[in-house]
Amino acid sequence: MYIQGLTEGMSSITVSPMKTRAFKSGNSQAVRIPADIAYADTDTELEITRNGDVITIQPAAGSIRSMQDALEILRRLPKTEPIGPLERIQTRKTLWD
Repeated sequence: MYIQGLTEGMSSITVSPMKTRAFKSGNSQAVRIPADIAYADTDTELEITRNGDVITIQPAAGSIRSMQDALEILRRLPKTEPIGPLERIQTRKTLWD
């Protein structure tokens, strides 16, 4: 089994395959994700796919948590200054104004 994941800040990591065991949890099968590659937030909505013997776990597409993570990354980007003075754009009057 190969597990690929993301950590805090959504930075991609690649680690050597680690061994873990699947175990029974209620009517489902569960797997322990080692702390070294676990998601920082335990409330992350995940999507699980299986292709043959390969199981992939990743943040669910469009999940609110993923959007919050993306916004947090954007907030951490360096602040930039405008290239030049901002111009005011004049608009025409329309019939409904």
